[in-house]
Amino acid sequence: MRAGTGKPIVGKHEEQASPKHVAIIMDGNGRWAQARGKPRLFGHHAGAQRVREIVKACPELGVRYLTIFAFSTENWKRTQAEVSGLMKLFRRYMMDEARALISSGVRIRFIGDRIKLDETLVALMDELELLTCDNDVVHLTVALNYGGRDEVARATKRLCREVKAGRIDPESVDGETLARFLDTYVLPDPDLVIRTSGEARISNFLLWQSAYSEYVFVDTLWPDFTREELEQVLATFSTRERRFGTVPG
Repeated sequence: MRAGTGKPIVGKHEEQASPKHVAIIMDGNGRWAQARGKPRLFGHHAGAQRVREIVKACPELGVRYLTIFAFSTENWKRTQAEVSGLMKLFRRYMMDEARALISSGVRIRFIGDRIKLDETLVALMDELELLTCDNDVVHLTVALNYGGRDEVARATKRLCREVKAGRIDPESVDGETLARFLDTYVLPDPDLVIRTSGEARISNFLLWQSAYSEYVFVDTLWPDFTREELEQVLATFSTRERRFGTVPG
């Protein structure tokens, strides 16, 4: 779907239920800021506000799982000032939002490699996961220092250790076995992946999990992506027939 057209990027099929798990590549913060003559971090702050609004809308829209791409393994290549500013923003967001997330029934998880992250930030992540572990209204997963290829590589290393230790028979290894070692092993695969800002790439996001996901690309920059546009995207999803490799009945 392209913003302003209301048309799906594939043909119309029989209607189905709304997606339970939506994943979002939140793109366009920097361009949004630059268009207003502001530094890129201004856009990231606006994007954080948009996350708050979209999370709040999820229960009413029937979305139980929301996964957002906050910082990729490739984002370290950005300027030191932007990376440092983003890390400060993540810390501030976690501290400011903790009480609201707990009271609104949001369970938060973080996926990605934590090795390169600051110890203070990791401690906040651990604490927020613990404080919200009993919540079940919305499951919010934040991909932080995350890359799909990196995740599969790390999962493979863990699997290899289990095989080497004799706890797993190598002949029994299949897709389901490897999936148990992914960061998202406790989550269902996403039904729908949305990318904002007009770019039509998946950018190394949930490569394994999105094998049969539906994709929608919208032109809207992330800070402008409203609840109403999310509703439009969900309506587009409902027109699609998910076949999972089979043929129509």
